[in-house]
Amino acid sequence: MSDPAVTLFSRRRFLNASGGTLLAPAVITAATSLSAQQKADSNETLKIGLIGCGGRGTGAAAQALGADYNAKIVAMADAFDTQIENSIKNLSTQFPDRVDVKPDKKFTGLDAYQKLIDSGVDVVLLASPPGYRPQHLTAAVEAGKHIFCEKPMAVDAAGYRVAQAAVEKAKQKKLNLVAGFCWRYSTSRIECYKRLHDGQIGDITSIVATYYAGPVKPMPPAAGRPAGMGDVEWQVRNWYNFSWLSGDSIVEQAVHSLDKICWAMKDQPPVSVIATGGRQRPAEDGNIFDHFHCAYEWEGGTICHLTNRQITGCHNEVIDNILGTKGRLVIGKGSAPFIEGEKRWRWRGEEKNMYDLEHQALFNAIRKGEVVNDGDRMMSSTLIAIMGREAAYTGQKLAWKDDSAPAAGGKGEPASQRVALAMMSSKQDLAPDNLKFGDKFNPGPLPQPGITKFA
Repeated sequence: MSDPAVTLFSRRRFLNASGGTLLAPAVITAATSLSAQQKADSNETLKIGLIGCGGRGTGAAAQALGADYNAKIVAMADAFDTQIENSIKNLSTQFPDRVDVKPDKKFTGLDAYQKLIDSGVDVVLLASPPGYRPQHLTAAVEAGKHIFCEKPMAVDAAGYRVAQAAVEKAKQKKLNLVAGFCWRYSTSRIECYKRLHDGQIGDITSIVATYYAGPVKPMPPAAGRPAGMGDVEWQVRNWYNFSWLSGDSIVEQAVHSLDKICWAMKDQPPVSVIATGGRQRPAEDGNIFDHFHCAYEWEGGTICHLTNRQITGCHNEVIDNILGTKGRLVIGKGSAPFIEGEKRWRWRGEEKNMYDLEHQALFNAIRKGEVVNDGDRMMSSTLIAIMGREAAYTGQKLAWKDDSAPAAGGKGEPASQRVALAMMSSKQDLAPDNLKFGDKFNPGPLPQPGITKFA
């Protein structure tokens, strides 16, 4: 199994070069690769590469094949070879003639993503653990590939900067970049948010979004760790349970609900957030919470609540309640959205599969020589989720930018001391870039509000 250090870039160098401020970076210049576009223009077979071959990645690959009849999966990359073989087996049952991954196109190890990108593919599907997403996105853009990028796009401030720079470069190179925030492609949600923005419930007064579910990938006891397995490999195999790899549940899962809040608020960032969270069930040696509640304040005083939980034996629901001066919009997972109030409405149209639709948008744009880029909104929603997590981890009220940051020690605090509580000035970097499977690595303890510091 290949296991070299990941050295495509240094997130800390990028952090320092940017002056410690999370502003949109300048566009990076580079030559544009036209190979994928040339293939699209000639209607040749598009070669797809999948990075991250777990359940979500395999699902994305199936949806990509369903979106374009003249595309094939020709390369796969994952940290573990068993993931690749299982993915090939599952996909081959659905698309027996369109999964053609030769032995020399199966790449394993922490550097597998770069080998896949360099293997001659035209389209890259990014579905690895989110902690690696910024470097994978950067590499794909550098190589001039069209991209489907699963959410979230980063797990910390340093990763956000890198991914945002890649978004800007993708714009310059006219690459297609579709985000895995699938609800933005739902036919019923598109319609109900259009009605929301047209004023059908009046002005938004508040939003309450719930994402209550069970544990996604429960952490096994430390005693189950095989003898001789390094810290990094153990953590990557159980990636959901470590914030440097998953971002925690609010960033990895409930970010879907937060993205819908941002959509309702026309993708403007909040002014501030205050949050709670913690861990009710044993974390084993993981370091993530199992519940959060975040109250975001937007300009004008609108408060939007995001609350999520991953605990067995509890009530589960995923519902968005958007309240306005003339009614409310209710969006429930698995049910038709509806409006109560002066102008009643319920979705009664055909609900197409939103996972299919996002890939259709990507491949249709490639074939037509058009460009769709979800980059700005996908990065904003990701960072707002990280902001909520950090407010819960630290127990502090966080502002979005410096000029709205609350004073650290009370009224009259100089501006230089307020900056530490502004998300756009965060210097957080949860893990080194050059970790190898066999390395020792302490990801940090379970955060303690009031003790854990905001970086």
